[in-house]
Amino acid sequence: MSQERRRLGALSEEIAARFLRSRGYRIAERNVRLRQGEIDIVAWDGNVLVFVEVRSRKGDRLAETLESVNSRKRRRLASLAQAYLQRYRLDGVTCRFDVVAVTWDASGTPRVQHLPAAFELA
Repeated sequence: MSQERRRLGALSEEIAARFLRSRGYRIAERNVRLRQGEIDIVAWDGNVLVFVEVRSRKGDRLAETLESVNSRKRRRLASLAQAYLQRYRLDGVTCRFDVVAVTWDASGTPRVQHLPAAFELA
C-alpha cells in the first residue's frame, strides 16, 4: 500500500471518528488488531456496540465506496466482531455493523456518508 493511500486512510478514519462523536457515539477503540485482521472503529451508540468499517476513495464514487464492503469483507468483519466480543467477554451485548464512507473530491474536500446497520451478522 502506498504511503499516500495509508495517509488518506488514516485521515479518513479520523474524520469518521469525529463524525460519529458528533452524532453521539462513544468511541471505545480504533484500529483494533486481532489475529484475523483489524477493526477500524468500535463505538457505543447508546447500549449498542457498533463495529464500524471506514472506506475511503478519491473522486465522487460514493456508491462504489459503499459497495466495496462485499460479502467476503462482511464475513471477515463478522468474524472479527465475534473475536472482539470473546476477547472482552461481551456475551449478550447488542451489536451492529456500520459503514462510514469518506470520498475526497478533486479539491481535497471530504464528504462523509454513514450507513448505520449496513449489514447483519450472518
